[in-house]
Amino acid sequence: MRIRHPKDFLTGVMFVFFGAAAMALSFGLTIGSAAKMGPGYFPLVLGGFLVVLGGVILLRGVAGSQGPAGWPILQLKPVAIILVSVVLFSQILKPLGLLLSTAALVVLVSRASHEFRWKEALLNAAALTAIVLVVFVYFLDFQLPIWPSFITGRF
Repeated sequence: MRIRHPKDFLTGVMFVFFGAAAMALSFGLTIGSAAKMGPGYFPLVLGGFLVVLGGVILLRGVAGSQGPAGWPILQLKPVAIILVSVVLFSQILKPLGLLLSTAALVVLVSRASHEFRWKEALLNAAALTAIVLVVFVYFLDFQLPIWPSFITGRF
């Protein structure tokens, strides 16, 4: 067996793994039926879809036409920037509020791209911050501090 498209192969393996894990974890729950779903129904069905999709992608990686040679190289810098940004967001959400912490998250995560530009990052931050504010605060009524604590006086 020759792996012709390593990215497709690895993506398929990942989908099959997560789908099988979701299905295995759902067996301890009540499955129910499509008409009366139990708490294990959705993870079981979604896991099944992931396994099938992963199998198709995995086969495409093995049986596809001759692709580029070599395995994909994992770029650690973008992964590290994204992980650090998410952890930082969780730590600054309360003191800086939703507006500033979301903007900081978007700008920091934008730095992970090799196509980073300050103007685009700031425009994305403004747009996504507005969307987050509307969706989470006004529509979903999450109780999150919007403004920084040094402005509101609540520490």
